Amino acid sequence: MPDAPAAVVIDNLLDPVVHRAGLLAALRDGLTAPQKRLAPVWFYDEEGSRLFDEITRLPEYYPTRAEREILLAHAAEIADTTRARTLIELGSGTSEKTRILLDALDGGGHLGTFVPLDVSEETLRDAAEALSALYPAISVHGIVGDFQLHLSALPDDGARLVAFLGSTIGNLDPGQRHRFFTDLDAALWSTDWLLLGTDLVKDRDVLHAAYDDSAGVTAAFNRNVLHVLNHELGADFDPDAFEHVARWNEEERWIEMRLRSRHEQRVTIPELELEVGFEPGEELWTEISSKFTPEQVREELWAAGFVTDATWCDGGGRFMLTLAHPYC
Repeated sequence: MPDAPAAVVIDNLLDPVVHRAGLLAALRDGLTAPQKRLAPVWFYDEEGSRLFDEITRLPEYYPTRAEREILLAHAAEIADTTRARTLIELGSGTSEKTRILLDALDGGGHLGTFVPLDVSEETLRDAAEALSALYPAISVHGIVGDFQLHLSALPDDGARLVAFLGSTIGNLDPGQRHRFFTDLDAALWSTDWLLLGTDLVKDRDVLHAAYDDSAGVTAAFNRNVLHVLNHELGADFDPDAFEHVARWNEEERWIEMRLRSRHEQRVTIPELELEVGFEPGEELWTEISSKFTPEQVREELWAAGFVTDATWCDGGGRFMLTLAHPYC
């Protein structure tokens, strides 16, 4: 008879009151700054998650396909090199691509535990239960938490492989990236591993198309953040009064996603007791997506305490996976 699925354990490290207070404080700071900005966390309500899933399937949006291509080609090598007993995925979401790693690690006979970490308990629980049914010999220990705050709470059970995929690292600015890598290095042993996905610098037209597709899905995703603020905080944003903007910043080597006010307007946010004014053409930053060179990734990891062991790119040279480990 097949093994019965192992029980799913979910630990919630987020105090809902403290977490929401932190989000609201950051939101107030962002909306009252000279350059108004939002945190990407506000993108992901149910509709935002649906739209992002649609984005990953668009012909212009190459990162998901490119990363999957690399995983399919090299997952067995990664499993053989790391011999990980515990696979940890940061910002796990539905863990769809991670199943390629799970297949390889499970097939190698070493993996005992999968630890997905995500801020959404509902998404995390659904994915954990589905994976537990698919991999009955593997224990699933989900963590509801923030990968910028809760790295010290990662379970320590044998050699660990921490997967941080999808170029989510690109949503952090250089200072945030250094703090993240340094905190992760402090949480790992020299026998542990990091598998990092990064989008590479390339032709600006290719980059622009990936964030401003012809079907307008990314524009809808960007504007949906205003629907989220209306629903969650009682705000009165008119999403149609904002134009989607995707701009390549050559100096910083990142894509900037913004919402540009089409006319003068004032928006009230009752939960913050705040009124925010927008001038015609004024832009609200919603996200950055940094692009990297292989040398830059290696140098940023080294500066935080990691040695790069291997790198792999897709056939088009658009995306890179890096395998690294702490050097002490």
